[in-house]
Amino acid sequence: MAQTDTVTRILDTAEVLFAERGFAETSLRTITSKARVNLAAVNYHFGSKKSLIQAVFSRYLDPFTERFHLALDELEARYAGEVIPLETLLETMARTVLEVPAERNSLKVFMKLLGLAYSQAQGHLRRYIQQEYGGVFTRFTELVRQATPQLPDAERFWRLHFVLGTVIFTLSGLDALRDIAEKDYQEHVTVRDLIRRLRPVVVAAMNAPLPPAPSVQAEAG
Repeated sequence: MAQTDTVTRILDTAEVLFAERGFAETSLRTITSKARVNLAAVNYHFGSKKSLIQAVFSRYLDPFTERFHLALDELEARYAGEVIPLETLLETMARTVLEVPAERNSLKVFMKLLGLAYSQAQGHLRRYIQQEYGGVFTRFTELVRQATPQLPDAERFWRLHFVLGTVIFTLSGLDALRDIAEKDYQEHVTVRDLIRRLRPVVVAAMNAPLPPAPSVQAEAG
């Protein structure tokens, strides 16, 4: 078995098992058994389970980061110093996610993995993503800040994460949502249809009025 084929089989197997079972619940022995490789191959190519988890993410985030930087370059050139509209920024991000080279059900799997990265105790992964890919997300967040000057920084932080949660839930549950739409509403929905419907919802969420400040009585309670 060629070295590259071994690495690909390990990564393909690991990403599916991590998405289905979680990081902590998936052992290296389970991965090697499903991938039909020995444990020494994982240790040789990745060194540790943490490094394997990071490698699974890098397969998506490397091409995404490269394409997203280029897309933001194009937007900044087109708007020539003017504020880029929020809807345009969000649409560009969604389009870039869909354009990332994919294998099998990779979009759905990757969204599940992202959700797990937030919900499970994987501090090393969050540090890795921040260290390796933080630049493009910092750049995007700054452009969003310029497009939403009415929002305090803390409020913008929460709304971006509410939006991220909405996107992760929608795309990771893609098959179930498609089945419901087809059975109950006789609609055949593509991923691009979902993005088109999702766009006005997340834009409205980002632009919603600020919540009222908590009252003194509520704070005391």
